[in-house]
Amino acid sequence: MLGTRKVTNRHEAGSHRKEYTMGYGVGAILLVVGLVLALAVHVSVSGVDLTLVGWILAAVGAVVLILTAVTLNTGGRSRTVARRRHADGTETVEERRTDTL
Repeated sequence: MLGTRKVTNRHEAGSHRKEYTMGYGVGAILLVVGLVLALAVHVSVSGVDLTLVGWILAAVGAVVLILTAVTLNTGGRSRTVARRRHADGTETVEERRTDTL
């Protein structure tokens, strides 16, 4: 097969698995810190409502967890295009699309 190349809509799947787990970690940390501030800390700081800051952090953490889960579950999609040139000068183009998890 002459001129075969792979065109991917995503980068290599293995290199980005760490980003997904980082998303889970960051989301979980934000959620835990936010809930601790919102529910367990009873300290008064002038000009700052720690309860409100905690709820905001918890909400952002939950959103990060949800977005990471959705992104991870979309899987990887790739497209392979093969071009074959024949001796008589004609060309055949074959395209394959695959979904990987």
